[in-house]
Amino acid sequence: MRNVVYLIVASLLLIASAATAGEKIFVVERENSALAVIKHNLLWDEIKDMHNCNHAVVKFRDNDGYVITRDGYVIKIDPIHDKKVKEYKTSRSAIGFIVGDNYVAVANYDNKTVEILDRDLNPLQTIKTGSRNVGIKEYGDKLVFACMDSDEIWVMRDENVGKEKPHFVLEKRVTNIGKVPFDAMIDKNLYVVGLFNSPDIGVLNLDTMAYHKVPLKLSKKERILKVPHFGFWSISGDYFFIPAVGNRKVFVFDHSFNSVTAIDVKGNPVFTALSPDKKWLAVTFSGKDFPYVQIVDTKTLKIVRSFKFPGWILHLRWSNNTPHLYFSVNTKDEVLAYNVSDPDPKKWWKHFMWPVPKPSGIFLFEAPDEPAPKLKKASH
Repeated sequence: MRNVVYLIVASLLLIASAATAGEKIFVVERENSALAVIKHNLLWDEIKDMHNCNHAVVKFRDNDGYVITRDGYVIKIDPIHDKKVKEYKTSRSAIGFIVGDNYVAVANYDNKTVEILDRDLNPLQTIKTGSRNVGIKEYGDKLVFACMDSDEIWVMRDENVGKEKPHFVLEKRVTNIGKVPFDAMIDKNLYVVGLFNSPDIGVLNLDTMAYHKVPLKLSKKERILKVPHFGFWSISGDYFFIPAVGNRKVFVFDHSFNSVTAIDVKGNPVFTALSPDKKWLAVTFSGKDFPYVQIVDTKTLKIVRSFKFPGWILHLRWSNNTPHLYFSVNTKDEVLAYNVSDPDPKKWWKHFMWPVPKPSGIFLFEAPDEPAPKLKKASH
């Protein structure tokens, strides 16, 4: 009788969870050429044969998923059924990409090109830059990226807007932007680029094409083991949060790029990730400070909690749907979810743990609703 009751309860829980799929978590298994899939708070599935995942990045558009790998593959996945669909090798080393309505654009290191594919990974265009390419973004009909070796920003325009296949032509080449651009973020019409060997950030207005540098108050650069990442994560309604290169600071600017303050943090920052409500900023670090994460109150701009984990934190991500902050603890083979529902960060607590081998990047997919499974009649 007890087994029958257990089966009924388990079945009801399964129906409840399957009725609304919600958020699905894809975690890069850095050394395992695979993606772990977490769903309904369970380690649900694994997508294998994903090539070199040392710097793999996952993005979603509509119900399609795309992955780029360190060894230059673009892989299309079905994020609903957790399977590979197709792969295409664009180069010997890829670093970043974006997914447009009718194209995928891949910024390559080795090949020194930007490759344009259609959404089914058929090649459409090769843009030769003579440089490693980073910070690729889209703005309307424009494709924007920075050339790491030539210290330039290229703005490409799609001359086939409204047609099935895009074709990009050079609209503007901004030269002498500063030394060694390494990543970028975009906010409305502003393309903001980080400069590895200049004490500045660069800001390009994509409407007027006016470019200027914003100075950063940097001290002597420390040894850097992991370059900061910009992405979209560091823009709130009031501020830009800029992780410093080789300095233990996070710079804060208003949206006119007036300096607000520099937050002193535990180590050399890598990721600065804003919570969905923009109340909290989570900061990760490199080197000996890999195990630490600090939380900043974005109103007071003060550190309100410091975590120390039993391993290296290579990535983190705030949930969009539930009060959770996910951490990949790479050297402990764990992905953790902390409950962050309490208004006091000191009361946030570990809610879930999933065993994932050598986890790094965490990426979220909003899965469509699924039909509830049909239950078989329990046998006695």
